[in-house]
Amino acid sequence: MASSDFDFEQLLFTPATPDAEAVRVVYAFPNTYSVGITSLGYQVIWSMLASRRDVAVCRLFTDLSEPLPQQPELFGFSVSWELDYVHILALLEQHRLPIQSQARGESDPLIFGGGPVLTANPEPFADFFDVILLGDGEGLVDELIQSYQPVRGGSRAQKLLALAQVPGIYVPSLYEPQYLEPTGPVEKILPKRAGIPERIRKHTFRGNTLSVSTVVTPKAAWENIYMLEVVRSCPEMCRFCLASYLTLPFRVADVEGHLIPAVERGLQVTQRIGLLGASVTQHPQFEQLLDYLAQDRFEQVRLSLASVRTGTVTPRLAQVLSSRGSKSITVAIESGSERLRQIVNKKLSNSEILAAAVHAQSGGLGGIKFYGMAGIPAETQADLEQTVALFKELKQVAPRLRFTLGCSTFVPKAHTPFQWYGVDPKAEKKLQFFQKQLRPLGIDFRPESYSWSVIQALISRGDRRVGKVLILAREFGESLGSYKRAFKELKGQLPPLEYYVHSHWIPGDPLPWDHLEGPLTPERLLQHRQEALSV
Repeated sequence: MASSDFDFEQLLFTPATPDAEAVRVVYAFPNTYSVGITSLGYQVIWSMLASRRDVAVCRLFTDLSEPLPQQPELFGFSVSWELDYVHILALLEQHRLPIQSQARGESDPLIFGGGPVLTANPEPFADFFDVILLGDGEGLVDELIQSYQPVRGGSRAQKLLALAQVPGIYVPSLYEPQYLEPTGPVEKILPKRAGIPERIRKHTFRGNTLSVSTVVTPKAAWENIYMLEVVRSCPEMCRFCLASYLTLPFRVADVEGHLIPAVERGLQVTQRIGLLGASVTQHPQFEQLLDYLAQDRFEQVRLSLASVRTGTVTPRLAQVLSSRGSKSITVAIESGSERLRQIVNKKLSNSEILAAAVHAQSGGLGGIKFYGMAGIPAETQADLEQTVALFKELKQVAPRLRFTLGCSTFVPKAHTPFQWYGVDPKAEKKLQFFQKQLRPLGIDFRPESYSWSVIQALISRGDRRVGKVLILAREFGESLGSYKRAFKELKGQLPPLEYYVHSHWIPGDPLPWDHLEGPLTPERLLQHRQEALSV
């Protein structure tokens, strides 16, 4: 579709007019426009590229695109959700590009990717990408373009070799995984040639300004929303949490110098504001921001917050949110068991949860959505029963509130202290127990698919051999049964599904992502894991 099909957008930056010799870039989000444009990360990276005169960038979604160049030089993807890999492969095929890097020739663009999925563990996707950007996009995208320019006329091999020298950029084809045996674990991952870094460290942006929307559109999943990133990472450091550990250190945006001026800019084009972050209310100056947004002149503004820490839910916060169009708040509690919350390092008591409900009700909100988890390491039946008991208490202390519990299965994530634990095979029955106990209480119980959690674990702990599974499963239909069938087809070429998903791995043994440095060393992660075991 032509660029005129994007006339419904309101841009909050001025795109540059590309030079005649600008680098031709396609920047894709492997989902629909509605989903992709609601990704603040995708918006920001696109605007960075579009603001450069030496880049001619076109956007691509599964259902909409700007006019694409005949011969793009760089073809990028922002990857926020594991199963979107099927759309990545489909888009490559749609544009007649080989899905595997080894099959691409000199006339093909370099396929690059970034985002939280690839930063956490890119190995299952390594064969699909020529270049992977690890960590924060701010600064790293500019490095990609600047490092590409001098080798632009060179061979594919020369381009990849040059980009592999850039801190934060990973070129998978230049690294060789070695395994103890074909069906055994990873032994080590080494550079294929001299001059390639043995380890790649993710890029970390350390400025005092964080991301804000660069486009407002009625076709976003959250219609006409202007988003501001208030904090990045989370100071709580729950031991399973990728959002906390992978994005360390905890960073906050300056209120006076950045957030308030950004809100003023956003309100010139919309009346809907979204404050984003893993723990928005833990910004040290959040009360100042809240006072600003509570002014009478913002009476028509609709304000929404991402997940908030339970202990920061005050009557004042609830009243401001209620008066700004919010009907509920979202709080992650993980479990009704205080013992389990100590194990995962969730610094939260049941009394604080109950107080949050009372405050939400007194402030005029209509409901609370809680996030919980089944299958947390060391979980017992007594812990599940304590969760049910907590919701009974919540119904008593705040009878007018609607309570929702969105419940997932624990999935181990790379670069977290719980990366060595497997998925609890009893988690599905635990979800069924919650459903049976909570729905009669009037709790809106919303379990995440256990089958999806199994697939998510496979990808989150997968090594490079899992890429073959992903290709086959896509052909077989993308259900859990399709993945199991793929493992049968590949028997003898990699470990079984149970190894990746359910096995507890031995701390100290090599991991598929050992050559990729996270914010904390493996030794520190093991220390945090040991602290959990001592509870």
